[in-house]
Amino acid sequence: MAIASATAYDAIIFDMDGLMLDTERLSHRAFHRAFDEMGYALPYEDYLRLVGRNRPDTEQLLAEMYGPQFPVQAIYQRTNIHYAAAIAQAVPVKSGLRPLLDWLTQNHIPIAVASSTERSGVEYKLRQANLRHYFPVIVGGNEVSQGKPKPDIFLTAAQRIQIAPHKCIVLEDSEPGIRAAHAANMLPIMIPDLKPPSAEIKALAHRIFPTLTEALPFVQSRLKTSITRI
Repeated sequence: MAIASATAYDAIIFDMDGLMLDTERLSHRAFHRAFDEMGYALPYEDYLRLVGRNRPDTEQLLAEMYGPQFPVQAIYQRTNIHYAAAIAQAVPVKSGLRPLLDWLTQNHIPIAVASSTERSGVEYKLRQANLRHYFPVIVGGNEVSQGKPKPDIFLTAAQRIQIAPHKCIVLEDSEPGIRAAHAANMLPIMIPDLKPPSAEIKALAHRIFPTLTEALPFVQSRLKTSITRI
């Protein structure tokens, strides 16, 4: 694990799926169902390789894993049908999220969402979960040229909230997200979801907490309530 630092930070950037919303399990079921309908098997370990990535990277990874004849577009279309039906019913929110967002809002801390999901999907799921009003700044995966683990999406979010990257904390659940936050020179905090962190990710993450509830005191201790924008 990274060496502790007493540096004070000015802002916090959130991932969405798996971090704020308990939607990765819904996504896994949707992918599994689509694979089954198309006559393919989806090992759980293969699905975990897709977590945290944007659509173009996911499509490329599926083609690499299953070969050039794999019907990527058809699988994605069927997955989207099943996933859309699931989130239309309910979008489960992770434990500890609302107290954290309320504290950040009350203390006027700049916050943003930086999600590999396309912008329209981010907007929709946040509205479904009654969370959209917390986030004045959103960056979707389709708004940057390179997805996680590249740092582009977090750097774009920092630019939009007008805070220097090295003054931002990132909350993430996925390995690509932690790599991206580290590459952006931000403070990566991990709250694992489906996949326990590898040795590499443990070395890159500044802290690892089981839930957002446990992460809240640390976040409160590191965020300044008076900030200077760039």
